[in-house]
Amino acid sequence: MGQSLIRLANQSSEFELVGHADLGDDLFSPIDEADAVIDFSHHTITATVADETARRGKALVIGTTGHSDQDRQLILEQGKSIPMIFASNYAVGVNTLFYLTRKTAEILGPDYDREIVEMHHRFKKDAPSGTAKTLAEMICEADQTQLADVARNGREGETGERTTSEIGIHALRGGDVVGEHTVYFAALGERIELTVRSSNRDSYSSGALRAAAWLQGKASGVYSMFDVLGLK
Repeated sequence: MGQSLIRLANQSSEFELVGHADLGDDLFSPIDEADAVIDFSHHTITATVADETARRGKALVIGTTGHSDQDRQLILEQGKSIPMIFASNYAVGVNTLFYLTRKTAEILGPDYDREIVEMHHRFKKDAPSGTAKTLAEMICEADQTQLADVARNGREGETGERTTSEIGIHALRGGDVVGEHTVYFAALGERIELTVRSSNRDSYSSGALRAAAWLQGKASGVYSMFDVLGLK
């Protein structure tokens, strides 16, 4: 992701890359020269990145996933002092999938069983993906339910008959798959499938850069890619 962001930023006349940091580098000196910081690092340091970015009053785009609830809350607190986007996925196509998933759930209602299947490369650390969780949250918004109450992460053994309220979430890992997500709405007699497949990381990077540009001049607060894309 870092290499993709650097390449796309350097190719665009809209952006000037003033610094970047990798493992072992000075993480914070480039922040002073920046208008916005984009974090695709690791969930264990995102809270520190957010704190240092807020201290300097810069806009922040966070694409890292896998945070604990406690760390996520610490990060979101920084939105009180700076404009921030904290999204599980920045690809425009994936965010369109988020929107369509919510609208489809609203239209079809609970009579359709909802299942989510995601696949990523063998090196991905967290499961299910942040994108898969967001897709489930879109369904929960339509149902007015809480994800913790309805999520079903895989099935094994004598599980009993499927309940109408549960949302199945299934994570596949293998090879070099960048990212694939499918949402199934299944009823007796028909099935609707919504799918996005990413063939490289440029779609994520271009969306993150678009988000950084959109944040310029915005008031402090936590925004979403729905705000950036006008999908509210």
